[in-house]
Amino acid sequence: MKRFTVSFGVTMSVFIVSGLAYTVGVRLNTTPSIPVGVYRLTNEPLVKGVYVLFCPPPAAVFDMAKARGYLGAGYCPGGYGQLMKKILAVQDDVVSIGTDGVQVNGQLLPLSAPIKTDGGGRLLPDYKASRVLDSAEVLLMSDSNIGSFDGRYFGPIQRSQIQGVIRPIFTW
Repeated sequence: MKRFTVSFGVTMSVFIVSGLAYTVGVRLNTTPSIPVGVYRLTNEPLVKGVYVLFCPPPAAVFDMAKARGYLGAGYCPGGYGQLMKKILAVQDDVVSIGTDGVQVNGQLLPLSAPIKTDGGGRLLPDYKASRVLDSAEVLLMSDSNIGSFDGRYFGPIQRSQIQGVIRPIFTW
């Protein structure tokens, strides 16, 4: 009985501390789309170069991503989990997404070439576009992981989908 009490106490303590951390904006990133680590959710401005936490909008491409395990289930509309990415294009930027990768204002982004199939051999979306972003849009990408499910597959998203800027507390 004593072992159960200690285990239950430790479990409850971890649960309470985790809940408090979440409440004050602490978020854990375990995927390589941005550096793995602990982040803090802020109300900072949405500018090019910051990491953000966002809810994917309800769309067939995100239904597919959820079904394949590219993103988890969660409390976002559509039952999607939140994603963390970096803003790489904003209002008035010219974004071109094609077979060679993603260009912003004529500059090819590193690690942005789309992959044809995922690790299971399934075809990935073949998104192509070339246009100027308006004031309500941003392009979210990984600049560190060629295998990230990001804007090269779903295009720009609305700023309203972003829940906030996340700042690293500790990464590894």
